[in-house]
Amino acid sequence: MTTTEETVTGERADLLETLAKHRYFLRYTLRDLTDDQAAQRTTASELCLSGLIKHVAFTERQWINFILDGPSAMGNWDESSMDDWSNGFRAMEGETLAALLDEYEQVARRTDELVVQLPDLDVSHPLPEAPWFEPGARWSARRVLLHVIAETAQHAGHADIIRESLDGAKSMG
Repeated sequence: MTTTEETVTGERADLLETLAKHRYFLRYTLRDLTDDQAAQRTTASELCLSGLIKHVAFTERQWINFILDGPSAMGNWDESSMDDWSNGFRAMEGETLAALLDEYEQVARRTDELVVQLPDLDVSHPLPEAPWFEPGARWSARRVLLHVIAETAQHAGHADIIRESLDGAKSMG
């Protein structure tokens, strides 16, 4: 735990500890890999390890922006944005694993600081209009953080399967 996390107690400490644990599992899965290995698809899925890191960093950043700025921070969801969305799951030419992990670390640090400093976890905003959100729903900062934890945990599991298919290494088993 960082010094900042050590001064936090209760619900915020639990949120930070749980998120840190799942981030660790996700990052650990990428240990000792080259850029080429991290970009390799090893299952029937389009997912690769570097793409998962890229996606999780993007998603966490976007949800933290939502906590701070409301639904406008989420952007527009239309047919034309779906290609960009798909590219968020793969390493593009020139993207390195080290740079993607560094970006994820910066996003994580920002999130952790927000969890510590946010005056109220009950602050909420309406969700943007999108086919996958319930119309008229609002999410509190707490709900957003729980979603970020769930996303991170889910993708850490995906990463474990992809890594095991790549070279037999396991991070969770």
